[in-house]
Amino acid sequence: MSKKPAWFKGIFPALVTPFGRDGQVDEGALRSLIRRVLPHVDGVVPCGTTGEFVYLTTEERKRVVEVTVDEVAGRVPVVAGTGAPSTRETIALTEHARAAGATAALIVAPFYLKPTFNEVYDHYRAINDAVDLPIVLYNIPQCAGTHFRWWTAEGLAYLDRVVGIKDSSGDIPFLMALFEKIKGVIGIFTGHDETVAAALAAGADGAILASANLIPDIWQEIYQAVKAGDLAHAQKRQAEIQKLVRIVVRKGSTQAVKEGLRLLGLEVGNSRHPVMPGDAFEREDYEELRIQLENLGKASTPARPVPGAMPIHGLEGDLTLRVGEGFSGPPFSEVAHIDLLLGRWDGPVGRAIQRALAEGRPGHEVQLVVDRPRTLLVPTVTLRTQRQRELVYGDAAAGVRMAIQHSIEDGFLPRDRLDEIALIANVFVHPGASIRKRVELNNYKAMRAAIRKAVEGRPTLAEVLHEKEAARHPFRYAP
Repeated sequence: MSKKPAWFKGIFPALVTPFGRDGQVDEGALRSLIRRVLPHVDGVVPCGTTGEFVYLTTEERKRVVEVTVDEVAGRVPVVAGTGAPSTRETIALTEHARAAGATAALIVAPFYLKPTFNEVYDHYRAINDAVDLPIVLYNIPQCAGTHFRWWTAEGLAYLDRVVGIKDSSGDIPFLMALFEKIKGVIGIFTGHDETVAAALAAGADGAILASANLIPDIWQEIYQAVKAGDLAHAQKRQAEIQKLVRIVVRKGSTQAVKEGLRLLGLEVGNSRHPVMPGDAFEREDYEELRIQLENLGKASTPARPVPGAMPIHGLEGDLTLRVGEGFSGPPFSEVAHIDLLLGRWDGPVGRAIQRALAEGRPGHEVQLVVDRPRTLLVPTVTLRTQRQRELVYGDAAAGVRMAIQHSIEDGFLPRDRLDEIALIANVFVHPGASIRKRVELNNYKAMRAAIRKAVEGRPTLAEVLHEKEAARHPFRYAP
């Protein structure tokens, strides 16, 4: 007998919880976020993992649910996150969600003390018996520490008020077992952004996603394409957003989504400590996230005004000397680090290039790798073997050239001034590097980021101070 409700399908964003400068929940920004996503989604989820429920007080969690229900005003279902480590607290939060008007409760497995599977079952059974509200099971072992097994999920599916399950494990065999055992009994949602098209094509009813805060329209497009049987289009769109969602999923999702929303013009603050700007979500991730949003037409170039930065198009202002830096990986042996000088050909940068070309530098031979704008590649590490020279002057140089070409195409290096501009790229290639394609791609990303930072005058002093607590050496961190 099916207990799957008609409303439990489609795309549901796992809403972030905005915080103001005072560190308190920003109810106005939360309402703005809901209004932004609402035209594209089939439901919303406040106080989930992306909503930082573990960093909210009980009263804050209740208020976020109340504000969400009020702003949504019945237009789509509200599935409120009510999970907690104890059964008692979970029941209380679930009862509040019911009283506030939520459509259902998303309940994560009890965490920290890692109960047995029988105890997990009894936890949900107690909530099922205590509160008259539909329940969506939530499997996220990477956070909860407890991975549902198919037999546990199968047993839970037959509790009276359980209407669905969200599986964020990314464990495809587990998801396939759910389709085998309980498809048609309750709704099955994926919560792993990197596998959505595949999960939908395999039979999932929908998805609850962190990245749906940023691209709800694209996720809806993918969902509708699968429904219509156009798997080729769904696969194509998933591939186009894959780098974006990989950054969100793997690089501190709460801060990643908030940084992305800021790039889209919606200020929602930062994650609460211990999550810090610039740590799990690194500055290199910011550059890549920004580029991906630009590629999707979601953020323009420049994506946001930077206080104290130089104007971008045309490189107005003082071009005597600007500096930029870029770092990109993985893997460790193929990481790229570029220190960049950008200036006029008839200024100190141009003169430095001419002098360097006239000098002998055994093991550090410089090389002009681009004619317009004139770009000098300087190896950081002494080159002792032919293999190292090939990696630097071949693969790393190819990445540098590609970055310059893309920087011209997106307007950071204006075509009508290329003869005036000169660049010096100090390029690091690890002596143990082996994977040539990664050397090329990592140097491309590092160079592109370095150019943007040089042109925009980043990081600004305000950005440095904002992230000073998260400063780490990229190769080693010792407190």
